[in-house]
Amino acid sequence: MGTRKNRPTDRALRPPMRSPGRPPGWHREHLERFWEGIAGGLSSAEASVATGLSPVVGSRWFRQSGGMPPFTFVPLSGRYLSFTEREEIAILHAQECSVREIARRLGRSPSTISREVSVNGGRDRYRAVAADEAAYRRARRPKPAKLSTCPRLREEVESMLDKNWSPQQISAGLVIEFPDDPEMRVSHETIYQSLFVQ
Repeated sequence: MGTRKNRPTDRALRPPMRSPGRPPGWHREHLERFWEGIAGGLSSAEASVATGLSPVVGSRWFRQSGGMPPFTFVPLSGRYLSFTEREEIAILHAQECSVREIARRLGRSPSTISREVSVNGGRDRYRAVAADEAAYRRARRPKPAKLSTCPRLREEVESMLDKNWSPQQISAGLVIEFPDDPEMRVSHETIYQSLFVQ
């Protein structure tokens, strides 16, 4: 019987490489429902169960993001494709439907379907799970904070903070103070996040 010393990993004096494991059993829709539950007053465990996930997963999400959603969710029924739609695209591609036929069935424009497939491996390599995970990673990329790109807005917010206004009061006050200037708008969540960054 051979000994383990004959293995290349043992001779290299390094531990065996770990398997990356199975893909996560959740998708963007789960994250959105979880954070909607948190916003509705549920605990992380309750929001997890309501989403259909383990309470441990929700607690980890909550802890890792400091109690704030990792990014602003855009309604999935609008501009962005949902995981269900991506699964349908993959199935219809396997049935050799055209881009126009897929777009018609999903109620989307052909250019949306064509772009979705081309940026996620092309017709032969498109996979719904991989496409959904790539979309999630792209959505999490850090975007320039509005308060860092608009000095006038930042000065106004800092002035209100100096007067001990709460982020909710500031957000509402800016709408009243600058009713015709959409540039002078910021959510209270963004103000909270800027306070933690400082």
